[in-house]
Amino acid sequence: MAVPKQKKTRSKRDMRKSHWKAANVQLAECPQCHEKKLPHHACPNCGYYKGKQVIELEKEKPKKSKEK
Repeated sequence: MAVPKQKKTRSKRDMRKSHWKAANVQLAECPQCHEKKLPHHACPNCGYYKGKQVIELEKEKPKKSKEK
């Protein structure tokens, strides 16, 4: 089994790992509600995908006010 003869320096280790970085998330605008969404995904805000509603979203219930 192969065993390294010497320890790799921090510089060599960091140079090797310099390309391991997270990619920027690409967002598209929903044509229905104009919110940002992931491309090729249904909009989490309105539930539309390619002009058709594919997700039934619950409408917000009115908040109860504390009136005494």
